[in-house]
Amino acid sequence: MNHAPPSSAGTAANRILFLAIALLSLAGTVVSAISLQRHYAKSATQFCEFGEKFNCDIVNRSQYSSIEGIPVAAIGIAGYAALFVLSTWWRSRPDTPNRLLGAAIAGLAFALYLTYVEAYVLTTWCILCLISLILIALICLLAAVVKVRSAPA
Repeated sequence: MNHAPPSSAGTAANRILFLAIALLSLAGTVVSAISLQRHYAKSATQFCEFGEKFNCDIVNRSQYSSIEGIPVAAIGIAGYAALFVLSTWWRSRPDTPNRLLGAAIAGLAFALYLTYVEAYVLTTWCILCLISLILIALICLLAAVVKVRSAPA
């Protein structure tokens, strides 16, 4: 009788969850890359400006758009890339559900902090940032489901 713990990627349901996380991570990478481009752009963003309360340029070029000289959008690209790696190449490792959930929670906490800055400090919203918040929240939810499903019975 085989007593090895089941692979976290073993079930068809988990494979679908990992695929969904990978796709959401790719979408997050694209959104973060657009934000990074807008961080360095000199021209105004047309698709992201809806009056004074919705303006990506104000958010992406504020003093809060970098940490120690590193653009927040670049941190987003790195975070989403790590989530992609965990949900694809590392999905069969036994510790991946824990790492995936930990990384997703860290990303969500960071996104919630940035949302707080948008709401209460800048009082301006960035559509790209809100899309990223939704993506990381969904990834976090799916990572929690993977974690629960991979827990030993």
